[in-house]
Amino acid sequence: MVPIIPVERRIKLAIVGCGRIAQRHIDATRHHADDIQLVAVCDTDTQARERAATDTGAERYAELADLLARSDADVIALCTPSGLHPAEAIRCAEAGRHVVTEKPMATHWRDGKRMVTAFDRADRRLFVVKQNRHNPTLQLLRRTLHKGRFGRLYLVQVNVFWTRPQSYYDSSPWRGTWEFDGGALMNQASHYVDLLDWLVGPVKSVQAMTGTLARRIEVEDTAVMNLEWRSGALGTMAVTMLTYPENLEGSITLLGEKGTARLGGVAVNRFDHWELADADPDDDLVEQANYQTQSVYGQGHLPYYENVIATLKGRADAETDGREGLRSLELLIAAYLSARDGRKVSLPLEY
Repeated sequence: MVPIIPVERRIKLAIVGCGRIAQRHIDATRHHADDIQLVAVCDTDTQARERAATDTGAERYAELADLLARSDADVIALCTPSGLHPAEAIRCAEAGRHVVTEKPMATHWRDGKRMVTAFDRADRRLFVVKQNRHNPTLQLLRRTLHKGRFGRLYLVQVNVFWTRPQSYYDSSPWRGTWEFDGGALMNQASHYVDLLDWLVGPVKSVQAMTGTLARRIEVEDTAVMNLEWRSGALGTMAVTMLTYPENLEGSITLLGEKGTARLGGVAVNRFDHWELADADPDDDLVEQANYQTQSVYGQGHLPYYENVIATLKGRADAETDGREGLRSLELLIAAYLSARDGRKVSLPLEY
C-alpha cells in the first residue's frame, strides 16, 4: 500500500535541477505553503544551486545521492534534463520517495516503462507534470467535448510555431541532444502531443516527418505529423522552433459535426473561434476562460500541485501518474519511429 502523508503534516519537497522550469515548482510551494514545505534544492551547477538555495532558504545539495541519504523529503521534483529522468526517478523510488517529474517522463519507451515498474514495486507515487491540462481554456474545451457538443469530430489541427535561437541550444551542452533532450516534438511540443490523446482520444496511427533545417543540433527543429484517431477523426500537427522573430502560436482547431472551435494565442490561452449548434451555459464562459500569458508554460503548475497534495494525503487519485504519462510518450516514440523509417506506425506500440 502506498503510504498516506497525514493531513496535519506539510509535505516535504525537494527540487532536483534548478534551471528555468524549477521556478514554477518553487512558486507552487509558496502558493501551497500550508501543505508543502520546500526542504532541499539540488543541482550540479554551483551557481544555479546557490541561487535557488538563497531564494528559498532550502538546504542545498550538489548530488542526488547525497540528497537522498541526508534529506527527509517525501517528494522529489525532477526538473533535470529529460534523459536523466528515468535513472533519477528509479533511484528515488528505491529510496522510498515519491516523484514529480517534468515532461517528458523519459526519452525512450523502455525507460518510461521501467519507471512505472519501479514505482509499482516501491509502493510510491510517480506524478508526470501535464500542467497545460489545468489551463482554463483547455478545461472548458475538454468539458465541451465530453458533453458531445461537437458531435462527431472530423478534423483536428495543432500548430506550435515558436522560436528557439541557436543561443538557446548553446546555453547548455545537453540541449538539442538525443540522449538528454529530444527535439521540437519531444521537448517543446510535448504538452501539445499530450492534448492529441487527452482531448481527442486514442490515436490509431501516425505518419511523421522531421527536419533539422536551421539549428546546429542533433535533433529536429521542425516536424509535421498526420494522425488518425480510433474515432475516425483525421488531423495534423505542425511544429517548428524557427518562427521569426518570436513565438507566434500554440493552437488547436476542432472541426466537428455540430461545432467548430479554435483555441489559439501563443500557448492555447485564447479562443479565436467558438461556434456550436446547441446552446449551453458554458458558452458564456469563453471570454472568462481566456487569459494573458507571458510564458508558454501557462498557469497550470499551481492547480497541478493541488492534485499532488490531495493524492499524497489520500483525498484523490493522481490525475497524471506514470501510466498516464506513458500515453503521450508512446505517441512521441511512434512519431519518431515513423519519421526514421518513413512509414505509418500503428498504436499501441505493444499489445
